[in-house]
Amino acid sequence: MRTVPVLLTALAALTAYYVYTPLPGSLAEPWKLLLLDATFRAAQDLSNFGHYIGLSHHLRILNFVSNYFDQLDPYSSARLKVTDTVFDGIEVRIFEPQKELHGSLQLSIIYVHGGGWALGSARTRSYDSLCRKIAEDVDAVVVSIEYRLVPNVHFPEQINDVFTAAKFFLQPEVLAKYSVDPHRIAISGDSAGGNLAAAVCQQLAQDKTITTRVKLQALIYPVLQVLDFSTPSYQQNMNMPILSRFVMIKFWLDYLNGSHTFAHAMLVNNHTSLDVGEAVALRQLLNWNSLLPSSFKKNFKPLMQDLGSPRIVQEVPGLFDPRVSPLIALKETLQKVPKTYMLTCEHDVLRDDGTMYVKRLEEAGVDVTHDHYEDCFHGCMLFASWPTYFSAGAKTRDGYIKWLRENL
Repeated sequence: MRTVPVLLTALAALTAYYVYTPLPGSLAEPWKLLLLDATFRAAQDLSNFGHYIGLSHHLRILNFVSNYFDQLDPYSSARLKVTDTVFDGIEVRIFEPQKELHGSLQLSIIYVHGGGWALGSARTRSYDSLCRKIAEDVDAVVVSIEYRLVPNVHFPEQINDVFTAAKFFLQPEVLAKYSVDPHRIAISGDSAGGNLAAAVCQQLAQDKTITTRVKLQALIYPVLQVLDFSTPSYQQNMNMPILSRFVMIKFWLDYLNGSHTFAHAMLVNNHTSLDVGEAVALRQLLNWNSLLPSSFKKNFKPLMQDLGSPRIVQEVPGLFDPRVSPLIALKETLQKVPKTYMLTCEHDVLRDDGTMYVKRLEEAGVDVTHDHYEDCFHGCMLFASWPTYFSAGAKTRDGYIKWLRENL
């Protein structure tokens, strides 16, 4: 009988390990978030175990576990026609409002899903539902891009896929096929999809072979730089559910095809130390002391190492590429970027990435709307419907859609 208390104690300890993390009082619906995060961490541990015993790469297992019951075939409704097709070799899912146009043209949004460049899909229930909601409420054609994922491909292939699909769609004959107004097109994405959307938006603005210009970009808690993992939001939210600082660094290394052995060095900014000459100038482009409001900086201090690990830069050459970190693009590049919407959340390691990009875009003369949510967390917009409904998800989604409706 003595084994029963031992087992109960072990079960309680295991439950506490997965479920309980101290959370700030300003966070909306904390217990629901803890349960959601526990599910994610259990899936990550399962995928890591599968990797350890040789089943497959841990990200392939995690994607399989995450998406097995979540993939949806395209299905149309009275309001929307939904189809899967291919744009110049890249798979896309298209959501078209079902209505009589009588010669008029439609709005359109190119959407890029998140998932750390390794997870997610335009076909999952969460992104299918989000794109349906956007298409219906904005009354727009939504093109959701199914770019290839890590570990099958690494940087820059994800960017290349999104750019290829977007450029194909922007051709006059393709826009005409979908009755899209060439002057009323936006590009948008969340998290890693926001990174890809921002990078591709910069490329589209500079490509002189493209005659159709994107009118807007809308970025939802995007990841925009890999140079500084000690911004105030990375320090404040280092262990926040859904996306911790260490998990974000591992996503970066997987995307850039670098070794996870570099993670702890990057955690303390050893990859951008003073003995890495190129890094010093780039760090000045994201000097958060000048780019962030005092309410974000609080009492946090910048972290710049005198001596670091130049080997990381040698073995991960993409670290200083502006396509990787759109936040470090030159001012003349940013001046060409269209009117922008930025959504950030207080309880998110990426809060400062988005906020610094707002400041840099404004300094370049770009019209920016910045919606910051004090009680929300990374990824919340995907959790706006049953069975993972959060009020944070609904209000961020509705605010984003409202801005698109008013500005596109």
